[in-house]
Amino acid sequence: MHVYRSALLRFADDGSALYDEDGLLAVGPDEQGRQRVVAAGAWQALAHQYADHPVTHLPGRILAPGFVDMHIHFPQTDVIGSPADGLLPWLENYTFPHESRFVDPAYGAQVAGFFVDELLRNGVTTALTFATSHPASVDALFTEAQRRQLRLITGKVLQDRHSPDGVRDDTEQSLLDTEALIQRWHGVDRLGYAITPRFAPTSTPEQLRGAGELAARYPDVWIQSHVAENLDEIRWARELFPASRSYLAVYDDFGLMRERAVYAHCIHFDDDDRALMRDTGTVAAVSPTSNLFLGSGFFDYAGADRVGFGYGLASDVGGGTSFSPFHTMLAAYYVGREGQSKQGLSLSPRQLWWQHTAGAAQALGLAGVVGNLQPGCEADFVVLNPRATPLLERKTAQARNLDELLFALIVLGDDRLVEQTVISQAKYASRA
Repeated sequence: MHVYRSALLRFADDGSALYDEDGLLAVGPDEQGRQRVVAAGAWQALAHQYADHPVTHLPGRILAPGFVDMHIHFPQTDVIGSPADGLLPWLENYTFPHESRFVDPAYGAQVAGFFVDELLRNGVTTALTFATSHPASVDALFTEAQRRQLRLITGKVLQDRHSPDGVRDDTEQSLLDTEALIQRWHGVDRLGYAITPRFAPTSTPEQLRGAGELAARYPDVWIQSHVAENLDEIRWARELFPASRSYLAVYDDFGLMRERAVYAHCIHFDDDDRALMRDTGTVAAVSPTSNLFLGSGFFDYAGADRVGFGYGLASDVGGGTSFSPFHTMLAAYYVGREGQSKQGLSLSPRQLWWQHTAGAAQALGLAGVVGNLQPGCEADFVVLNPRATPLLERKTAQARNLDELLFALIVLGDDRLVEQTVISQAKYASRA
């Protein structure tokens, strides 16, 4: 058992923020030896229960849940910041050539180590991640995540057509490889598998059908893909799958929409698409920095809330422009302001933070497991320093309430704000 004393941020079940300026966080091992939150709340109310335990006092710091990134591409770490006219040229000119390098296991292992370091440096403790079409890339990332005790979900990309040599896979072998990887990795320590068609246009009907059959055979694995990101992509999908009602419906037609199914972007939807998301329990990974960077459009928060399907935030590196959850939350604020009605939608700082922590965990089917610091949750958290830069120190000192404090951190924060990332009592400093 270990006790921390600091300001403390966490979330109630209804998504509202709970904040103690002088808080207590007690963590200890469960029966399996995994560190979990035992108690969280005001120091004055709880301290007497833990008088005999060591205390780490962190004055001037904030303990907050580790961030949850719902959609990120580990092999695109070196593609970030590459110029392109839009999604499809960006894939052709940068993404596919770079991903072909992951046929080399040693190269995949080197990138995986850097990628996990970047996640931890930015306070991300849970990630749903694309690998490449090469099984070795999945092994490399799972191996590195397991070494660091990161909660990570990934899968081999399925793409058996409309893809260049080096990343295009074979239909039958791709499905055999996927099942073998599920059996090797899913549920090991804190690891989970995601069946991963890249997007409908790069998979044959046979591959999508096989993926749906695997999803039915393994109902507790995740499914991840992309949908309705770009207008050219949508036209292409409709040409390839004319019998489906919409691009989104292609996935449903092949049994790939259910709980634990996560689709990135979900921008160009109608209400029938939104209802299909809601009715199947499928959720959206909102990727604001990549949508702004590639000019894809704006996620319709108001439409999602009106119809009632789940979503959470994602960096979408390398189309996304930063590993930092603070940059992602700020971009989501821009999307809300610019992409909705003429009046705009002003997402509150608490809503933004929830979308990247407890809300994202809920969307992934991991509510009460990660993304929060309520009793029973796994003890993944970040130590934030509101005085990490001179401007942050000046601005946060003037905060009159929690919204002003959180918004200052979102607008002015980056990796320097994350002093430490803590996973199962292992501490990773933002800078050596």
